[in-house]
Amino acid sequence: MVLLLAGCTGLPDQRLGREAYQRGDLDTAERNFRQLADLGYVEARLGLADLYVNSGDPAKIQEAKAIYRQLAGQLPRIAARLGRLLAGSPDASAADLHEASELLEQANADGEAVLLPLTRLYLEHPQRFPTLDIRQRITQWRAENRPQAELAQVFLYRSENSQVEHRDEIERICTAALVDNDSCYVDLAVIYRQGQQVDKQQALLERLGQAVRAGRVSPQRAEAVARVLCNPELGTPNVDAARALLEPLAAEYPVLWVSLARLVYDNPGQGSAEQLVGYLDKGRTADLARAELLSGRLYLEGKRVICDPFQAERHLLAASAGGEASADFLLGRIYWQGFLGRVYPDKALRHLLAAARSGDAKADLTLAHMFNRSRGVLPNPVNAWVFAQLAVRSARPEDAEFAALLDTLLTPEQRVEAGRVLRAERDYRAATPGALMRAATLQSH
Repeated sequence: MVLLLAGCTGLPDQRLGREAYQRGDLDTAERNFRQLADLGYVEARLGLADLYVNSGDPAKIQEAKAIYRQLAGQLPRIAARLGRLLAGSPDASAADLHEASELLEQANADGEAVLLPLTRLYLEHPQRFPTLDIRQRITQWRAENRPQAELAQVFLYRSENSQVEHRDEIERICTAALVDNDSCYVDLAVIYRQGQQVDKQQALLERLGQAVRAGRVSPQRAEAVARVLCNPELGTPNVDAARALLEPLAAEYPVLWVSLARLVYDNPGQGSAEQLVGYLDKGRTADLARAELLSGRLYLEGKRVICDPFQAERHLLAASAGGEASADFLLGRIYWQGFLGRVYPDKALRHLLAAARSGDAKADLTLAHMFNRSRGVLPNPVNAWVFAQLAVRSARPEDAEFAALLDTLLTPEQRVEAGRVLRAERDYRAATPGALMRAATLQSH
């Protein structure tokens, strides 16, 4: 019955989910995929995982990883997807990277088009694969005329920061591959900006706009090209060109209103506060959590609009409810630092812990400071040490120094207890990706 009525209004539809995802309406896409996934449809579960992978939310990416693992025995193409996800994870462990290599190498042997994620994996983590010569592999793939081999060469030039020297070759490769690999829009935008080739850049932007409107290219790709246009490392930011690219698309792809707001936010001299707020208003009208997040950040910082922590709290709570994990870190700061006129330690703990368990090392560090010495919070050296150890993954020297200092403050009994709590928290995070608080207590004055 579900399949027969899938096209009726109000009922979940996998096709509608895919179409919503293409136009940037992630809420509608997730709603359709989730309802069908809950009914047991494997392809809908796959669509949900794909959506989570591209959400940018660490908690949802962890959920996608779990779904891929569950589906691995049911769909043969899942191994390559899981390999891509593990390879591209910013906090991937050594075990994750080696598993990614095994999965992608097997998919490569099976004839799947995985040369690009393989190339990216080996270029970004050479220390994990010291005996592998990726340049030699790319040369071999090109000699064999393997699909994606030419683009792998472009990846190599990008990693070596040698696009200028190979501009003509990159243009030849990417122009030929543009229909099948829309990441080439970004590479071409880079070399046209570097070479100040205004006419070619304008033609590329027109082609990209047409491709997005036709549904052949995602709006996220247009957003990436807009960032290239505004990158100060490539020359004077061209916010007007970026705006001209995104504004005509935003009415159909509301996610781009937030992208436009971000352009003005990042380039203060290239747009007014009224324009910035106007873009965000349109983003919020489309019920986009990203718009709420940037609105909250705007009112918290007080640089482009009058600082208003109460407005910031309202927007950030909406962003948190919409799945934006970084909103929880900002809310934790508001409650911990007393921006609302007093300290709210319980609220601070709840939101900082949510952010930390979503992968934000800054939240772990803030919790460590909070339990070490903070207004309204009874010092707890065990909790402070645990969160400092979890924050060390950020690889900042000052975080390691703070963790080492806290280590000297523990008694032998506290050290045993702290080790137990740390293991339990790590196990919990590994087993419950993106989860919020479990039973946790905060002693306050």
